[in-house]
Amino acid sequence: MEITFKNHQRDCRVNGPLLRSMVRSLLESEFDSFQGEGCFHLVTKNRMAEVNWKFLRHEGPTDVITFDLAEDPSRTLFLAEIYLCPAVAQEQAIEFGSTWEEELIRYHIHALLHLEGYDDTTPELRETMKHEEERILNHMRDRFDFGRLARTP
Repeated sequence: MEITFKNHQRDCRVNGPLLRSMVRSLLESEFDSFQGEGCFHLVTKNRMAEVNWKFLRHEGPTDVITFDLAEDPSRTLFLAEIYLCPAVAQEQAIEFGSTWEEELIRYHIHALLHLEGYDDTTPELRETMKHEEERILNHMRDRFDFGRLARTP
């Protein structure tokens, strides 16, 4: 499996090696059937708003956008571009009483669940997806200190 990480933002100082390790662990423990490649882009709010408008015709920034590029109906071929916005994670952390680091991991999980076929377009589907997201997030909490994702200057 080929995973690429690109940090195009400076809003949050991210410990890149730890984030890569966490996502690789996440893929191995929760999404082990995936084969293929993907790129995770950490972007600014402006860039996220551009991507959101260009491809989804939604205005403003959002937390995560997942582009599933695979044409494999079995959902085992992992081929994706994933855009995540740490600045939105900072805002949502305040709103939800968490940390931006936890929100950032949640966004990675959310994106991977979309690639696995989960959907959040209806309240029922959103509840199912949210339940699975929380289950995986709790599992990751047991294994990693999310606070270490914040790189100190």
